Amino acid sequence: MPLLETIKAQWTQYFPPAPTFTEENITPQQGRVFVITGANQGLGFELAKMLYPTGATIYMASRSEVRTLQAIRKIQESQADAATPATLKFLLVDLEDLISVKQAAAAFAAQESKLDILWNNAGIGGAPPGTTTAQGLEEHIGTNCVAPLLFTQLLFPQLRNAAASAPKGSVRVVWTSSLMVDSFSPPGGINFTSIESGKTTDSSIDYAVSKVGNWFLSHEAAKAWGSYGVYSVVQNPGNLNTEAYRYLPGILRRILKALLLYETKYGAYTMSYAGLSEEVENDEYVWPWGRKGRSPRKDIHEAIEKGAAERFWKWCEEAAKPYVD
Repeated sequence: MPLLETIKAQWTQYFPPAPTFTEENITPQQGRVFVITGANQGLGFELAKMLYPTGATIYMASRSEVRTLQAIRKIQESQADAATPATLKFLLVDLEDLISVKQAAAAFAAQESKLDILWNNAGIGGAPPGTTTAQGLEEHIGTNCVAPLLFTQLLFPQLRNAAASAPKGSVRVVWTSSLMVDSFSPPGGINFTSIESGKTTDSSIDYAVSKVGNWFLSHEAAKAWGSYGVYSVVQNPGNLNTEAYRYLPGILRRILKALLLYETKYGAYTMSYAGLSEEVENDEYVWPWGRKGRSPRKDIHEAIEKGAAERFWKWCEEAAKPYVD
């Protein structure tokens, strides 16, 4: 894209127009089953809160039962007059540990035969170089990419079951990208030598690469699962003041909050649009606060066409292989 278009694409994501898909646009969801990872706080909490009056069954997946149960009570108390309240349930999952991911999928399957929407929301940012997951993967790639892909693949039987009897395009997996894809990721989006070696030197680049990874995984999922009626959508929820930045120094986080970070409810508008809007198609890229977009990074689009997304999908599968039956 020409420089002017690149600047325009970044500007409109830093400073989005007012949301057009809000609480008023969300229809009743009785009988549907949702999973939101990282739902005990931040963006996931706001999304669960927004969906509470719809009557759906919502699994709030996180690694802290205490905090999630507190979040559930907070949602219930804040909307005690809801006519069709959702059923909120805790699902234990720690995306920094693939064993926990496998256990979480099994726990869900023991309770539900279908899954209508999976929001892969949870993630981290700013982890110092050298930080690793329980399985020794670079923290951002392991937590933001390998674990969500494993979780989604293990839940695919339930997604497929839901799609068999649901309206076309209503069963979805929503992945989470970031504006940092455009500004911090290396040429082609991912440096495979770096991720394969696990040796990195810049947390901003590591985070951006993991968000490119989410885009790649969404694209490959759209190809693999679209024929089953399961749509895959990636979205940049916006620049939000969430715990994804917990590794950043306090003063830097305060500066970001003052200049560029928005209230988390706006990100929930993006997420709800990606999951529920009838405008959204398979393999869509959604911008804040709920509109169709396209990354200005021509090099990343070309990398996808040349097989980089497929290569990354296979790399993630190989990393998670010991934890798949």
